[in-house]
Amino acid sequence: MTITQLKYVLSVAEYQNFTVAATHSFVTQPTLSMQIQKLEDELEVKIFNRAKKPIELTEIGKRIVEQAKVIVNESNRIVDIVHQQKGYIGGEFTLGIIPTIMPTLLPMFLQHFTKKHPKVKLIIEELTTEEIVKKLTDGHIDAAIAATPLENEAIKERPLYYEPFVGFIPENHRLFSEKLIEVDELEMDDILLLEDGHCFKESIINLCGTFKTDNKKGFQLASGSFNTLIKLTKEGLGMTLLPYLHTLDLNENDQKYLREFTTPHPAREVSLIYHKSQLKMQLIEALKVAIDSIIRGAISFSDVKIISPLQKK
Repeated sequence: MTITQLKYVLSVAEYQNFTVAATHSFVTQPTLSMQIQKLEDELEVKIFNRAKKPIELTEIGKRIVEQAKVIVNESNRIVDIVHQQKGYIGGEFTLGIIPTIMPTLLPMFLQHFTKKHPKVKLIIEELTTEEIVKKLTDGHIDAAIAATPLENEAIKERPLYYEPFVGFIPENHRLFSEKLIEVDELEMDDILLLEDGHCFKESIINLCGTFKTDNKKGFQLASGSFNTLIKLTKEGLGMTLLPYLHTLDLNENDQKYLREFTTPHPAREVSLIYHKSQLKMQLIEALKVAIDSIIRGAISFSDVKIISPLQKK
């Protein structure tokens, strides 16, 4: 039994296809199949039911896969221990970022981080929170930046900053004349929201959930873009809420539509998250330090109330 054989087993278990698993393992399909067959012969069990399409794990195969995950993960710790001992910060590191954070935060820290740590090959993926949790669990990404809390015992959360919500209100709206807006003045029917799957939408629903929810718009919107929401707002089709960092890029004319909330400012908690068994802690720490040094001067709000991105039950 070898670590390589176990990695091949995990790949087939994930993709449920020998050819696809071989491609992702950077070997030929016959090589991968032969190694798995050798392992099955050694153990005198069948790990996969090849008669099923897609391929399925046998009952004993399911138990083997769970143990293989532990063994492969622990074997990777040897390299990590050496890197930590040497103080080495380098190698491949995959970072997931949710769509409502990536456009504003990433340009702020990416150049600074890559210059300070040139030996790191940073691979960045834009992912929803649901995708991030799955990929962290499966070991396909090393860490992520997302809105928290997630209330997932397998995932550790290290808060980076608290980002207030800001109203973007057109001139024809009842709240445009207000200097500061109150949470209890919001009506869900007024607010243009992102499409399902964005945790920022869930936070707004949680913020406004106890208030008026009649549907009077005459249209339904499914957009993944704050820019679309801003344009529709300026057309007088409703108001919207934006994360504070997104407002920093607005032109001078659009700034007149912004309205902050009275204190405590409703806000989202943005955290660096990773699986509790994560190995590359020196890289995670370096990433957090880099973001902390940049974000400290960008957001100065202190009196905030964190709005959860979790769906209310």
